[in-house]
Amino acid sequence: MKRNNFLILTAFCIALASAFYNFSLAKAQTTQPANRSQRPSPTVTPLVSSNPKSSPTVTPAPEEEDDIIKIDTELVNLNVRVVDRNNRPVNNLTQNDFKVYEDNALQPIEFFSKSEVPTNYSLVIDNSGSLRLQLDKVIEASKMLVATNRPDDETSVVRFVSSDKIEIVQDFTKSKPDLNDALDNLFIEGGQTAIIDAVYLAADKVDTYEKTRNPNDRKRRALVLVSDGEDRDSFYKEQQLYELLRETDVQIYVIGFIGELSKEGGFISKSPQGKAKAFLERLAAETGGKVYFPNSLNELPAIAQDISSELRTQYSIGYSPTNPAQIGAYKNIKVVVAEGPKKEKRIAITRSGITRTGNITLKPSLQNPNQKPKTQ
Repeated sequence: MKRNNFLILTAFCIALASAFYNFSLAKAQTTQPANRSQRPSPTVTPLVSSNPKSSPTVTPAPEEEDDIIKIDTELVNLNVRVVDRNNRPVNNLTQNDFKVYEDNALQPIEFFSKSEVPTNYSLVIDNSGSLRLQLDKVIEASKMLVATNRPDDETSVVRFVSSDKIEIVQDFTKSKPDLNDALDNLFIEGGQTAIIDAVYLAADKVDTYEKTRNPNDRKRRALVLVSDGEDRDSFYKEQQLYELLRETDVQIYVIGFIGELSKEGGFISKSPQGKAKAFLERLAAETGGKVYFPNSLNELPAIAQDISSELRTQYSIGYSPTNPAQIGAYKNIKVVVAEGPKKEKRIAITRSGITRTGNITLKPSLQNPNQKPKTQ
């Protein structure tokens, strides 16, 4: 009897062990394919940067190192004016007449055009007390510039005094009547002039506005600054402004009324007039623009016509850097133009360099009192 019970118990244990083994094997076979299907596939991760031209970075799966995805290098765009020794424009050149250097290394030109390109520009007008006597003529000259706008040009009007009084009187528009109305509404106001802040915010606004557009819709970007050039209380420093300008593609044209500033300087410092003149000249030089110092208000109509002509008689050149810069690196740019048939000297004027960096936090704000608040 005891022997029979022992045999029954042994058989039961063997059957139980066999059932457990078969169950475990079946479970393992059903879970293995699921684990294989969860293996990550190759992904493309965009590079986080304030520069919309930045190339994406590619993150492949570890076991697919042999698959190489090629990404095109960003195109650097240059607006180039060419003049002779008498500062007369030279407008009959071809791509073969140009050579572009970045940090002294010759670059391949991939885009070239000498056709007229529409322009987005901001009129940035000093409304502080220092321009009290000139404002009426400035408004008149600004209207002359607006009158030359082509159908696809867009213009905005920015008035500024101090850091807390920098505002968009008219946002970008093609409407000449709206722009003229905005100019008529400019007025003089007291405050510590913040030219650096005004240019900083206006340049950033032009650049940001262009980034919202179709990248294939090529437009030039510019500022026309009207001021005496004496900065009194800006939040930003000059170097911060130049760093921003090197990130953007905004040309600056300056009308500087420096005649009323003192010519008396210190033992080792420039006079207020000398300092303002140097600052305005550098703004234009850094961006490939142009500066005007009128001796008389009667010169303003001719200056307005000249700025209009300068904006439209330029060459557009694009190149892909042979050694792309890392974020934060500054690259010097130089454009060389071949001599004329009779060895005439030709001078190319464009921005002096480019920097690719991240966003800089804005402290002063560009106000737009005409913008309607969003409804919930």
